[in-house]
Amino acid sequence: MQTQHFIGTRGGQDLAFTFKDAVLNPNAAFGGLYTAKKLPKFDEDVIKEFSQLTYEELTQEIFHRLGLNVHKELLEEALSLYEDFDNSTTPAPLDSVHPYLNIQKLYCGPTRAFKDMALQPFGVLFGGFLRESKKETDYLILVATSGDTGPATLQSFANKPQIKVVCIYPEGGTSEVQRLQMTTINAENIKVFGIKGDFDEAQTLLKDLLKDPRFNAILKSKNIALSAANSVNFGRIAFQIIYHVYASLQIFKINHQKIHIIVPSGNFGNALGAFYAKLMGFPIERIWIASNANNVLTEFIKTGVYDISEKSLQKTYSPAMDILKSSNIERVLFTLFDAQRTRELMESLEQNGKYSLTKEELAWVQTYFSATSCDDNYCLNIMKTYAQKGYILDPHTACGFKAFEEIKVKFPNTPCVLCSTAEWTKFAPTLAKALDLGDLSDKDALEQISKAYKINIPKQIFTLFNQQEVHKEVFSKEVLGEKILEWL
Repeated sequence: MQTQHFIGTRGGQDLAFTFKDAVLNPNAAFGGLYTAKKLPKFDEDVIKEFSQLTYEELTQEIFHRLGLNVHKELLEEALSLYEDFDNSTTPAPLDSVHPYLNIQKLYCGPTRAFKDMALQPFGVLFGGFLRESKKETDYLILVATSGDTGPATLQSFANKPQIKVVCIYPEGGTSEVQRLQMTTINAENIKVFGIKGDFDEAQTLLKDLLKDPRFNAILKSKNIALSAANSVNFGRIAFQIIYHVYASLQIFKINHQKIHIIVPSGNFGNALGAFYAKLMGFPIERIWIASNANNVLTEFIKTGVYDISEKSLQKTYSPAMDILKSSNIERVLFTLFDAQRTRELMESLEQNGKYSLTKEELAWVQTYFSATSCDDNYCLNIMKTYAQKGYILDPHTACGFKAFEEIKVKFPNTPCVLCSTAEWTKFAPTLAKALDLGDLSDKDALEQISKAYKINIPKQIFTLFNQQEVHKEVFSKEVLGEKILEWL
């Protein structure tokens, strides 16, 4: 298999960037993102062979076919972390909750959210690439979070040599458990800052720092290189492709049907993994994007207009999806159109807060994607309904049921997989509200729900309330760059 080359979504000099290069330095030209130059396409015979592989074998085979050139021993070391997930045979098991609906549990890792699926192996991979480079340079990894990426990144990189991590989260924009997962981490190479603002502002700040000449020059003078752990880094996306492939193959083995994948989405990295899996020929018929009240993605997929010029972010019961500017749409635009058109659209978004696809472009997007949205009341009702059936959901997963209701009407008897992106324990007060238990604190909600429904609370969640918070600083976004340099 030839080495995969990575190119920027907005064009620029077409250097022979490898996967390792894109992981260590995710900052592409003109503010774009790196993406694979060419994806393989598999026929049905190969797909049948893939369907017999274990999760680890499947990952190794797809990484090889993608030409990512990760040493076998390094990839094995990275994937070995999945053995500590809830199910040692697969990190992403499927639960059947309806004859045509399976829920894929993507929250079985240490921080109880789907970000562990990518960030657990990613930390090992990054460290391995750094060792292979044989550079004496240290790395600063920036991460902006709406609640799940931060804890998963910090857990993965804590106490790693030659690596420092700065995590940025919006004050008041995460659940209490998510915040404690970040603020109680005690490792010398980690710093967590709250910012006065929302996730979009945190993510914009991260991107601005990645390309800030002065910030980068000061880091260089300290012999520090800069990278990121958000899904702007293709190293994250590579691992997120696999669980969609795995889900489609599990269903395909049984009934030889293509599936509809439902993704509760905010920043679109999870859905992007499904998009790439479909492009490679895996049995995926359609990808459904489930939004909350911040439904800019649903509007875009239905109308071709991405317009946030007059929108303000709404806080909802599914806070990890409270995002208006979804980074990974850019990689879809590049794949379906080209670098010039992508740059044109993204510059319009940055300058005017909106862009519009042509009628033909929208039709092309809609061959891959459909979309729905729901409000908080719908979310609460779904959580209550399924709890009465004995199945406990988090508020993000609940949003996906709106898509399943539409699929049942439009595509009857079609198998669906709903990505369950977080465990209920991270959003216990919302579940308590849905179950008419009242307005409870996180700790009280966890205890009451656990007792009422006889569910165990993972130790790493419940012990958070007894740990000391070591990261208490909250600043305006304007001074954060200087605060990071001070810490360094």
